[in-house]
Amino acid sequence: MMDWGYEQRHAVGYRAVCGVDEAGRGPLAGPVVAAAVVLPAGCVIAGLDDSKKLSAKRREELFTEICEKALTYGIAESSHSRIDEINILQATFEAMRGAVAALDVPADFVFVDGNRSPGMAAPERCVVDGDAMIPSVAAASVLAKVTRDHFMELMGAEYPAYGFQRHKGYGTKAHYAAILEHGICPIHRRSFLKKLFRQHPELEV
Repeated sequence: MMDWGYEQRHAVGYRAVCGVDEAGRGPLAGPVVAAAVVLPAGCVIAGLDDSKKLSAKRREELFTEICEKALTYGIAESSHSRIDEINILQATFEAMRGAVAALDVPADFVFVDGNRSPGMAAPERCVVDGDAMIPSVAAASVLAKVTRDHFMELMGAEYPAYGFQRHKGYGTKAHYAAILEHGICPIHRRSFLKKLFRQHPELEV
């Protein structure tokens, strides 16, 4: 349930409490994007929830409201090439740290969605399903998801053969079919396509 109770119990005495979440760990293409949000205490944003549970239209509406109501927010990404270089987990952590570093007001406590610590400079607490429980984490999930979706829609126009505007880079049947027909494009994550490369070595160029 989304309320302020969890934050009030676990971040007692802190003033700039930040929620952090990411979008795009699973896709075959594009960056992983992280967002960090500090909301005013008790801030009410009607319908706020884990971004995965919301329609695209509702996420867009909430994105605007979150940006207007947040005390501060930051967004950062790790590119497809960075993911290939250091692996998706470390790239996700790097984006999360970057999002917190981008805040106009430094966070003195950080709630991180998930069960793995990104190694924040401030005290942190990892919370599984935090984006369904903690308002600032839910807000971060919306900012990260909308930001990444917008980027993938732009990439859909730049690389129209792949349908990025529809599947946002995830491994749908249509996406795999497009790769087999057209090869990979510059924003594909090669480290996510190793099995396909083994089956079709001609694709690995």
